[in-house]
Amino acid sequence: MVITDVKIRKIMTEGRLRAVVSVTIDDMFAVHDIKVVQGDERLFVAMPSRKDENGVFRDVVHPISASARSLFEETILDAYEKQLAMLEAEEDAEF
Repeated sequence: MVITDVKIRKIMTEGRLRAVVSVTIDDMFAVHDIKVVQGDERLFVAMPSRKDENGVFRDVVHPISASARSLFEETILDAYEKQLAMLEAEEDAEF
């Protein structure tokens, strides 16, 4: 599996939700509504989920293995950090 594209759809500065992301896998499969969330100690990636009839949120799609989860987290968080750095550089260039 190769993550061939990561699109940072929206960046937020208020609250714990930091970004909404879409990922393309092998130029064939897209996963939308992945969230970058500020945890108590670090940023983490939350996969798309929905609330079931009991009010419990369940992932709609998720990595099966720890190595796949690491690949998703590292790739998404790296793209998020790069996007933040680019936005910051643009803001600095304006002043």
